[in-house]
Order: sequence, then structure tokens, then C-alpha cells
Amino acid sequence: MLNIDLHCHSNVSDGVLPPADVVARAAANGVHALALTDHDDVSGLAAAQLAAGEAGLALIPGVEISVSWGGQTVHIVGLRIDPLNPELAAGLHGIRLGRIERAHRMSEDLARSGISGAYEGAHGYAANKQMVGRTHFARWLVAQGHAPDMRSAFRRYLTRGNPGYVDHEWASLENAVRWIRASGGTAVVAHPGRYAFNARELHLLLDAFRALGGEGIEVITGSHHPSEYGKFADLARAFGLKASRGADFHAPGEGVDIGRLPALPHYCKPVWQGWPELELQYSVSMT
Repeated sequence: MLNIDLHCHSNVSDGVLPPADVVARAAANGVHALALTDHDDVSGLAAAQLAAGEAGLALIPGVEISVSWGGQTVHIVGLRIDPLNPELAAGLHGIRLGRIERAHRMSEDLARSGISGAYEGAHGYAANKQMVGRTHFARWLVAQGHAPDMRSAFRRYLTRGNPGYVDHEWASLENAVRWIRASGGTAVVAHPGRYAFNARELHLLLDAFRALGGEGIEVITGSHHPSEYGKFADLARAFGLKASRGADFHAPGEGVDIGRLPALPHYCKPVWQGWPELELQYSVSMT
């Protein structure tokens, strides 16, 4: 079996490792095919592709697009995209401009709670200064002693109803799926277990996503508890969606490491089924 990981982040968005180091870590962990899916930015893909060629693994060009749907932020992963596609590039550029404005408003909200200097602090943790986000704020909050760890930082701050959270309008679901499809990619709902939707709302999301041309859903992910794997595998089958697998890796010691996930349930149809770039990896793994 190939070890395929289709969700990870570099320091181009909110990970800590440069793209080449993410690829090297994946190779060391026995990953055969890796998708780099930075938030709303594809500028790390060229370096990742070069490193993947040297490491002998297949690099799947990807992105994770921030979407507003049903009053919540939802993430849609694009796999096998063309990063040079002008429609996708223009859409992602617009999202990044909004990210900068949101980061300033988050800092202002934290200041009202007595925590000053948050934007400057978070900015220092972001290698890509267009991509200052909640994870950078959380790392700064931990470093400043406002929380003991990342999980606590998100629980106390940066989430709805807590200091540092601000409403923000991201891309529409329709636009995100359209951009991915325009670039030749496959759209996948990222970590559905993370959203605070009830069963009916989640079904409405999947219905809308499929109607727009979405094709997949993450079943095995570092953002899901193992007890949830079966639930999302069943949803994939019920909605006719292909199943994806990805650690959602951001940093060593934070969550699940790249490639360290169980296989998809046997009755799932993998999102990567039929991808020609994996045929070579399979042949190599058998020699």
C-alpha cells in the first residue's frame, strides 16, 4: 500500500517548516505521495516540487481555501491544481488581502481584553507576511505566557465568543469550488469533524458542495478522532464522495505527523484512485 498524505502546511501559511523541509520530513516518514495544501497561497509549491523530485516522492499540487458557509468558516482543499491558473490566482490573492485586514482586527480585539502588541507578535511568527493567521497569534500567545499550549490558546482566545475572534467573510463555497475546478483540480471538504454543524447542517453543506462539482471529503485526518473515521467514511459513501487522507500537519510536536495515519476504510473510494502520477510510485514501492 502507498502511504499517501494529502493535507499539510509549510511556513508559506501557518506551518513552521519551509516547503522543502516538509517534503523531506514526509520522505523520512515513508510517504510516497504528498499534497502541500497551504492556506490560500500556492507560492510554496515550486520549492516543494523540486524537493520532491530529489526525494523520489510524488508531489500533488494543492491549496486549502478559506470559505464562509452557514455562518462558519469551512475549508476546501484543492488537489492536483494548476497553481498558475489565472482564475485561481486572482481568487487566492483576494483572500490574502482580507487576511491582513482580519489580523489587525484580531489584534485590536485582544487589546480590548488587555493583551497588547498581538499583531506585531503574530507577524513575527509568520514567514509569509501576507498570511498572518490564528495559528501565528496562538503561537505568540503561548510564548507570552497567556496560554500553556496551542490547544489552550485556541480554547481561551481566537474562537467564537472569546477575545481575538472576529467575524470575517471569506470566499463563497461556489467560488472556491469553481476556482479549483477551473485549475483542473479536485475539490475536497477538509476535516468536516471540526465544524460546529449539526447533522442536518452538515448534510446541507455536502449536498451544496456536491451540486457545485465538489468530489471528495476528508475521512482520515489528524483533525478527526479515530472514533469519527467510520462516521465520515459512511458520509462519503452516502453522498457519493471520494475519500481523502491527510494529517493536516503544521509543525513537529503539534498534532499528527505527516504520513502517520491509518488507511482508509476498505469500502471507501480513494480520491487518488486513477491518478497517473501514483502509478510510478506504486511500481517503485513494489521493487
